[in-house]
Amino acid sequence: MPLSRSSAVLLVVLSPTAALAATHEVGPGKPYATPCAAIAAAAPGDVIEIDAAGSYDGDVCAWSKSNLTIRGVNGRPHIDAAGKSSQGKAIWVIAGDDTVIENVELSGCEVPDDNGAAIRQEGRNLTLRDCWLHHNQDGLLAGDKDGSTITLERCELSHNGAGDGYSHNLYVNHVDKLVITDCWSHDAKIGHLLKSRAKETWVTYSRLTDQGGTASYELDLPNGGSAYVIGNLFHQSATTDNGAMLSYLAEGTHAKNPGRELYVVHNTFVSDDDNAIFVKVGAAAEPTRVTNNIFVGAGTLTNQASAVLAGNLAMKDPLFVDRAKFDYRLSPGSPAIDLGVAPGVSAAGLSLAPTREYVHPTSSQARPASGAPDAGAYEFAAGAAGSGGAGSSGAAGSAGAGTAGAGTAGSGIAGKAGSGTAGKAGSGTAGSATAGKSGAGTAGSGAAGKAGAGTAAASTDDSGGCGCRVGRDAPTWGWLGALPLALLARRRRARRA
Repeated sequence: MPLSRSSAVLLVVLSPTAALAATHEVGPGKPYATPCAAIAAAAPGDVIEIDAAGSYDGDVCAWSKSNLTIRGVNGRPHIDAAGKSSQGKAIWVIAGDDTVIENVELSGCEVPDDNGAAIRQEGRNLTLRDCWLHHNQDGLLAGDKDGSTITLERCELSHNGAGDGYSHNLYVNHVDKLVITDCWSHDAKIGHLLKSRAKETWVTYSRLTDQGGTASYELDLPNGGSAYVIGNLFHQSATTDNGAMLSYLAEGTHAKNPGRELYVVHNTFVSDDDNAIFVKVGAAAEPTRVTNNIFVGAGTLTNQASAVLAGNLAMKDPLFVDRAKFDYRLSPGSPAIDLGVAPGVSAAGLSLAPTREYVHPTSSQARPASGAPDAGAYEFAAGAAGSGGAGSSGAAGSAGAGTAGAGTAGSGIAGKAGSGTAGKAGSGTAGSATAGKSGAGTAGSGAAGKAGAGTAAASTDDSGGCGCRVGRDAPTWGWLGALPLALLARRRRARRA
């Protein structure tokens, strides 16, 4: 049927961008040799496709164009800074709004002020999907920007940090919202695995694991805000630079962060440090909701006396499939099974019940629902496929030959793993551990879990607080009781305050 005059005019008004958008191809034999050349030629709304076959080392740039989509094709293209940076800040400095970046690897940015980032976000609204940011002084560094939402989906952040404690795998300053889902952040160099000053922060179905590194906090929310931490895996190494794992309101509130509520629901926390504080909360916070979590390791569940605790499990051996491989799924007979309670809703009326569970690396699957919920990030399902743990970034983790520790459940003190040993993280071999669990107490014949196959902020002055370097917190023992004095007397290296 022919369009009426008014319909035709409306169509033209609503879709000029679609009519004008172009795709710019980058790579060998393509119109553009480098991503930055294509970005310079692009108009708002255009798409830049980067062929993984090309070599783009040292190709750094800044732009202010909005609505750009930049994606890797035919594999994941890698851009190494190769000693260069744009504006002395990053490989990519983004002043434009509404940028989407997909399937790109960025590494190697170092600058004299130690804030060299893979990406410096200065505009509003950024989405990263399936990206890997590694071995920079900062992974993603985002400055203050009202009205901005930053979203990471299925991304890996690893080995970022200048070693000064002020630079991190991810550092987002005062924006409206940060959303992290299906991501893996690990092995930060002294800094935090994730740090957010956003008014609202969501961290869901992700893996934040120090893995023998020297990271400080696994998750730092220094100015509070409304924070939802649901369905994640946390690991703290024995060589951590700070005993707290999740830190909230450590630097006090901020005028842009009116929220004071923290929800910690259906996570699995594992610490190999002797003085852990799993959830450290500042004095100005509302009572924290700590529901249906698993806590493994010596230390304190939370320092907040008013915290609302329900459905949590604290013990040294909750019968994980393979703790040493970071495979925190539940084995048959785990005391976490059916331990949980209904998570309820937040003060804003948002459901706190997890709908998915992390699959390594950087993915998730639907979380089964039957009967009472299980404590922790995983719901036990006999014979179900799942995620095996993995070794270091860039290599498939091998299935450990060792067995999980055989220590018995602790009676007040969360002890270390029992006498059994566990194989070390794999260094390149595909995992072969089975994910299914059908027999009582043994790995059964379910489908094989996925092997770990990871491909291995702010204004420049880090404004908005103390910068983030935080000394080790003094432990409080609370619900775990007193540890032996000999353990407390262990000498630790000095740390800057």
